[in-house]
Amino acid sequence: MHQQRVVTNDHRRPNCYIPLPNPCLVRPERRIYQSVERWRGRLVNTTLPHILIVDDDREIRELVARHLRKNGFQVDTAEDGIEMRKVLKTARIDLIVLDRVMPGEDGLSLCRELRKTSDTPVILLTLLGSDTDRIVGLEVGADDYVTKPFNPEEIVARIRAVLRRSNLLPPVMRQTLGRSILFAGWTLDCRSRRLTSPNGLVITLTDGEFDLLRVFAERPGIILTRDQLLDLTSGRQPGVFDRSVDMQIARLRRKLSAHTDASDIIKTIRQQGYMFTADVEEAEH
Repeated sequence: MHQQRVVTNDHRRPNCYIPLPNPCLVRPERRIYQSVERWRGRLVNTTLPHILIVDDDREIRELVARHLRKNGFQVDTAEDGIEMRKVLKTARIDLIVLDRVMPGEDGLSLCRELRKTSDTPVILLTLLGSDTDRIVGLEVGADDYVTKPFNPEEIVARIRAVLRRSNLLPPVMRQTLGRSILFAGWTLDCRSRRLTSPNGLVITLTDGEFDLLRVFAERPGIILTRDQLLDLTSGRQPGVFDRSVDMQIARLRRKLSAHTDASDIIKTIRQQGYMFTADVEEAEH
Protein backbone atom coordinates (compact mmCIF):
# COMPACT_ATOMS: atom_id res chain seq x y z
CA MET A 1 0.00 0.00 0.00
CA HIS A 2 1.41 3.38 -1.02
CA GLN A 3 1.16 6.52 1.07
CA GLN A 4 0.93 10.18 0.16
CA ARG A 5 1.97 13.06 2.40
CA VAL A 6 -0.76 15.69 2.66
CA VAL A 7 -0.25 19.22 3.99
CA THR A 8 -3.55 20.08 5.64
CA ASN A 9 -2.88 23.54 7.20
CA ASP A 10 -4.45 22.06 10.30
CA HIS A 11 -2.43 22.51 13.53
CA ARG A 12 -4.02 19.34 14.93
CA ARG A 13 -2.78 17.24 11.96
CA PRO A 14 0.16 19.22 10.56
CA ASN A 15 1.66 16.35 8.56
CA CYS A 16 -0.59 13.42 7.86
CA TYR A 17 -0.38 10.53 5.47
CA ILE A 18 -3.26 8.89 3.64
CA PRO A 19 -3.05 5.39 2.15
CA LEU A 20 -3.30 5.14 -1.63
CA PRO A 21 -4.08 1.95 -3.53
CA ASN A 22 -1.41 0.44 -5.73
CA PRO A 23 -2.11 2.06 -9.15
CA CYS A 24 -1.28 -1.24 -10.85
CA LEU A 25 -4.19 -2.94 -9.11
CA VAL A 26 -7.00 -0.54 -9.97
CA ARG A 27 -8.72 0.59 -13.14
CA PRO A 28 -7.34 3.77 -14.76
CA GLU A 29 -10.34 5.89 -13.77
CA ARG A 30 -9.76 4.96 -10.12
CA ARG A 31 -6.07 5.82 -9.96
CA ILE A 32 -5.26 8.55 -7.47
CA TYR A 33 -2.67 11.18 -8.35
CA GLN A 34 -0.98 14.01 -6.51
CA SER A 35 -3.95 16.33 -6.22
CA VAL A 36 -5.59 16.29 -2.81
CA GLU A 37 -7.24 19.23 -1.11
CA ARG A 38 -9.40 19.88 1.95
CA TRP A 39 -13.03 20.74 1.24
CA ARG A 40 -15.87 20.81 3.78
CA GLY A 41 -13.45 19.57 6.42
CA ARG A 42 -12.35 16.42 4.61
CA LEU A 43 -9.68 15.36 2.15
CA VAL A 44 -10.89 15.44 -1.44
CA ASN A 45 -9.09 14.08 -4.46
CA THR A 46 -9.62 16.59 -7.25
CA THR A 47 -8.63 14.25 -10.07
CA LEU A 48 -11.60 11.90 -9.60
CA PRO A 49 -14.88 12.68 -11.40
CA HIS A 50 -17.07 14.64 -8.97
CA ILE A 51 -20.74 13.58 -9.01
CA LEU A 52 -23.62 15.40 -7.31
CA ILE A 53 -26.74 13.35 -6.46
CA VAL A 54 -29.94 15.37 -5.98
CA ASP A 55 -32.84 13.30 -4.64
CA ASP A 56 -35.34 13.86 -1.82
CA ASP A 57 -35.23 10.13 -0.97
CA ARG A 58 -32.41 9.66 1.54
CA GLU A 59 -32.12 5.90 0.95
CA ILE A 60 -31.65 6.38 -2.79
CA ARG A 61 -29.11 9.18 -2.24
CA GLU A 62 -27.05 7.03 0.10
CA LEU A 63 -27.35 3.89 -2.05
CA VAL A 64 -26.15 5.63 -5.21
CA ALA A 65 -23.47 7.61 -3.37
CA ARG A 66 -22.08 4.50 -1.70
CA HIS A 67 -21.95 2.58 -4.96
CA LEU A 68 -20.31 5.45 -6.85
CA ARG A 69 -17.62 5.88 -4.19
CA LYS A 70 -16.83 2.16 -4.43
CA ASN A 71 -16.33 2.66 -8.16
CA GLY A 72 -13.86 5.51 -7.85
CA PHE A 73 -16.03 8.63 -7.93
CA GLN A 74 -16.08 11.68 -5.68
CA VAL A 75 -19.66 12.16 -4.49
CA ASP A 76 -21.76 14.84 -2.82
CA THR A 77 -25.49 14.74 -2.19
CA ALA A 78 -28.37 17.20 -1.93
CA GLU A 79 -32.00 16.65 -1.03
CA ASP A 80 -33.43 19.57 -3.03
CA GLY A 81 -32.62 22.48 -5.33
CA ILE A 82 -31.51 24.73 -2.46
CA GLU A 83 -28.81 22.31 -1.35
CA MET A 84 -27.87 21.64 -4.97
CA ARG A 85 -27.13 25.33 -5.56
CA LYS A 86 -25.02 25.52 -2.39
CA VAL A 87 -22.85 22.62 -3.59
CA LEU A 88 -22.50 24.08 -7.08
CA LYS A 89 -21.25 27.37 -5.62
CA THR A 90 -18.43 25.68 -3.70
CA ALA A 91 -17.36 22.71 -5.84
CA ARG A 92 -16.57 21.85 -9.44
CA ILE A 93 -19.14 19.21 -10.34
CA ASP A 94 -18.56 16.98 -13.37
CA LEU A 95 -22.05 15.44 -13.54
CA ILE A 96 -25.40 15.71 -11.72
CA VAL A 97 -27.73 12.78 -11.05
CA LEU A 98 -31.09 14.52 -10.61
CA ASP A 99 -34.41 13.09 -9.43
CA ARG A 100 -37.24 14.21 -11.67
CA VAL A 101 -40.09 14.17 -9.09
CA MET A 102 -39.34 16.08 -5.86
CA PRO A 103 -41.38 18.31 -3.54
CA GLY A 104 -41.13 21.99 -4.45
CA GLU A 105 -38.80 22.43 -7.41
CA ASP A 106 -38.89 19.29 -9.51
CA GLY A 107 -36.07 17.85 -11.57
CA LEU A 108 -37.34 19.24 -14.86
CA SER A 109 -37.38 22.84 -13.61
CA LEU A 110 -33.94 22.42 -12.03
CA CYS A 111 -32.55 20.91 -15.23
CA ARG A 112 -34.02 23.78 -17.23
CA GLU A 113 -32.40 26.24 -14.81
CA LEU A 114 -29.03 24.49 -15.04
CA ARG A 115 -29.05 24.64 -18.83
CA LYS A 116 -29.36 28.44 -18.75
CA THR A 117 -26.06 28.83 -16.91
CA SER A 118 -24.13 25.57 -17.22
CA ASP A 119 -23.18 22.73 -19.56
CA THR A 120 -22.68 20.25 -16.68
CA PRO A 121 -24.07 16.85 -17.79
CA VAL A 122 -27.34 15.77 -16.12
CA ILE A 123 -28.82 12.28 -15.73
CA LEU A 124 -32.48 12.24 -14.68
CA LEU A 125 -33.87 9.59 -12.31
CA THR A 126 -37.60 8.93 -12.38
CA LEU A 127 -40.43 6.50 -11.76
CA LEU A 128 -42.08 7.75 -14.97
CA GLY A 129 -40.91 5.46 -17.73
CA SER A 130 -43.07 6.23 -20.76
CA ASP A 131 -41.51 7.37 -24.04
CA THR A 132 -43.17 10.76 -23.66
CA ASP A 133 -41.66 11.27 -20.19
CA ARG A 134 -38.21 10.35 -21.45
CA ILE A 135 -38.48 12.68 -24.44
CA VAL A 136 -39.62 15.58 -22.24
CA GLY A 137 -36.66 15.02 -19.91
CA LEU A 138 -34.20 14.97 -22.79
CA GLU A 139 -35.83 18.00 -24.42
CA VAL A 140 -35.22 20.20 -21.34
CA GLY A 141 -31.51 19.40 -21.50
CA ALA A 142 -30.85 16.10 -19.70
CA ASP A 143 -28.04 13.99 -21.14
CA ASP A 144 -29.55 10.65 -20.13
CA TYR A 145 -32.57 9.16 -18.37
CA VAL A 146 -32.74 6.26 -15.89
CA THR A 147 -36.02 4.72 -14.71
CA LYS A 148 -36.55 3.56 -11.12
CA PRO A 149 -36.10 0.92 -9.86
CA PHE A 150 -32.61 0.62 -11.31
CA ASN A 151 -29.48 -1.46 -10.89
CA PRO A 152 -26.70 0.67 -9.32
CA GLU A 153 -24.30 -0.79 -11.89
CA GLU A 154 -26.44 0.78 -14.62
CA ILE A 155 -26.03 4.21 -13.01
CA VAL A 156 -22.24 3.73 -12.95
CA ALA A 157 -22.19 2.63 -16.60
CA ARG A 158 -24.36 5.52 -17.75
CA ILE A 159 -22.30 8.08 -15.80
CA ARG A 160 -19.11 6.79 -17.40
CA ALA A 161 -20.71 6.88 -20.86
CA VAL A 162 -21.94 10.46 -20.44
CA LEU A 163 -18.55 11.60 -19.07
CA ARG A 164 -16.74 9.94 -21.97
CA ARG A 165 -19.05 11.63 -24.45
CA SER A 166 -18.77 15.07 -22.82
CA ASN A 167 -14.96 14.83 -22.69
CA LEU A 168 -14.89 14.20 -26.45
CA LEU A 169 -16.96 17.29 -27.28
CA PRO A 170 -15.22 20.29 -28.89
CA PRO A 171 -14.11 22.94 -26.38
CA VAL A 172 -15.97 26.21 -25.95
CA MET A 173 -13.95 28.89 -27.76
CA ARG A 174 -16.13 31.76 -26.50
CA GLN A 175 -18.20 31.54 -23.32
CA THR A 176 -21.56 33.14 -24.17
CA LEU A 177 -23.67 32.28 -21.12
CA GLY A 178 -25.32 35.44 -19.79
CA ARG A 179 -23.64 37.64 -22.44
CA SER A 180 -24.42 39.26 -25.78
CA ILE A 181 -22.28 38.38 -28.77
CA LEU A 182 -21.97 39.85 -32.25
CA PHE A 183 -21.51 38.08 -35.57
CA ALA A 184 -21.95 39.46 -39.11
CA GLY A 185 -23.99 42.38 -37.75
CA TRP A 186 -26.30 40.14 -35.71
CA THR A 187 -26.64 40.30 -31.90
CA LEU A 188 -27.31 37.17 -29.88
CA ASP A 189 -28.38 38.03 -26.33
CA CYS A 190 -27.78 34.87 -24.30
CA ARG A 191 -29.36 36.27 -21.15
CA SER A 192 -32.74 37.12 -22.69
CA ARG A 193 -32.34 34.42 -25.38
CA ARG A 194 -33.04 36.92 -28.16
CA LEU A 195 -31.61 37.33 -31.67
CA THR A 196 -31.57 40.79 -33.27
CA SER A 197 -30.88 41.36 -36.96
CA PRO A 198 -28.43 43.99 -38.32
CA ASN A 199 -31.38 46.32 -39.02
CA GLY A 200 -32.71 46.01 -35.46
CA LEU A 201 -35.50 43.46 -35.92
CA VAL A 202 -35.99 40.83 -33.20
CA ILE A 203 -36.09 37.39 -34.84
CA THR A 204 -38.30 34.72 -33.28
CA LEU A 205 -36.41 31.49 -32.54
CA THR A 206 -37.59 28.26 -30.98
CA ASP A 207 -35.67 27.03 -27.93
CA GLY A 208 -33.98 24.41 -30.09
CA GLU A 209 -32.95 26.96 -32.73
CA PHE A 210 -31.56 29.34 -30.11
CA ASP A 211 -29.56 26.60 -28.38
CA LEU A 212 -28.16 25.44 -31.71
CA LEU A 213 -27.12 28.98 -32.72
CA ARG A 214 -25.49 29.53 -29.29
CA VAL A 215 -23.51 26.28 -29.65
CA PHE A 216 -22.24 27.40 -33.06
CA ALA A 217 -21.37 30.89 -31.80
CA GLU A 218 -19.37 29.38 -28.93
CA ARG A 219 -17.28 27.32 -31.37
CA PRO A 220 -16.64 29.40 -34.52
CA GLY A 221 -14.46 27.76 -37.15
CA ILE A 222 -14.86 24.27 -35.64
CA ILE A 223 -16.49 21.42 -37.55
CA LEU A 224 -19.32 19.95 -35.46
CA THR A 225 -20.88 16.60 -36.31
CA ARG A 226 -24.60 15.95 -36.02
CA ASP A 227 -24.06 13.77 -32.94
CA GLN A 228 -21.96 16.47 -31.27
CA LEU A 229 -24.66 19.05 -31.93
CA LEU A 230 -27.23 16.73 -30.36
CA ASP A 231 -25.04 16.30 -27.27
CA LEU A 232 -24.30 20.02 -26.98
CA THR A 233 -27.90 21.17 -27.36
CA SER A 234 -30.55 18.80 -26.01
CA GLY A 235 -28.27 15.97 -24.94
CA ARG A 236 -30.40 13.44 -26.79
CA GLN A 237 -28.99 10.15 -27.95
CA PRO A 238 -28.51 9.96 -31.72
CA GLY A 239 -31.12 7.88 -33.47
CA VAL A 240 -34.63 8.75 -34.47
CA PHE A 241 -34.03 12.41 -33.55
CA ASP A 242 -30.72 12.97 -35.36
CA ARG A 243 -32.29 14.52 -38.47
CA SER A 244 -33.96 17.17 -36.31
CA VAL A 245 -30.58 18.96 -36.26
CA ASP A 246 -30.63 19.21 -40.05
CA MET A 247 -34.15 20.64 -39.97
CA GLN A 248 -33.25 23.20 -37.29
CA ILE A 249 -30.17 24.29 -39.25
CA ALA A 250 -32.29 24.68 -42.39
CA ARG A 251 -34.74 26.89 -40.47
CA LEU A 252 -31.90 28.95 -38.97
CA ARG A 253 -30.39 29.51 -42.41
CA ARG A 254 -33.74 30.69 -43.78
CA LYS A 255 -34.25 33.13 -40.90
CA LEU A 256 -30.71 34.50 -41.18
CA SER A 257 -30.74 34.84 -44.98
CA ALA A 258 -34.18 36.51 -44.95
CA HIS A 259 -32.64 39.64 -43.44
CA THR A 260 -29.05 39.59 -44.70
CA ASP A 261 -26.90 37.69 -47.14
CA ALA A 262 -25.99 35.23 -44.39
CA SER A 263 -26.81 31.87 -45.93
CA ASP A 264 -23.18 30.72 -45.62
CA ILE A 265 -22.75 31.55 -41.91
CA ILE A 266 -23.54 27.91 -41.12
CA LYS A 267 -21.58 25.97 -43.70
CA THR A 268 -22.06 22.30 -44.53
CA ILE A 269 -18.79 20.35 -44.53
CA ARG A 270 -19.40 17.32 -46.70
CA GLN A 271 -19.37 13.97 -44.84
CA GLN A 272 -18.21 15.73 -41.65
CA GLY A 273 -20.79 18.13 -40.27
CA TYR A 274 -21.31 21.89 -39.99
CA MET A 275 -19.11 24.91 -39.31
CA PHE A 276 -19.95 28.42 -38.08
CA THR A 277 -17.93 30.68 -40.38
CA ALA A 278 -18.69 34.16 -38.98
CA ASP A 279 -16.28 36.10 -36.79
CA VAL A 280 -17.63 36.26 -33.23
CA GLU A 281 -16.98 38.95 -30.63
CA GLU A 282 -18.47 39.95 -27.30
CA ALA A 283 -20.81 42.95 -27.35
CA GLU A 284 -19.78 45.97 -25.30
CA HIS A 285 -22.15 46.93 -22.48
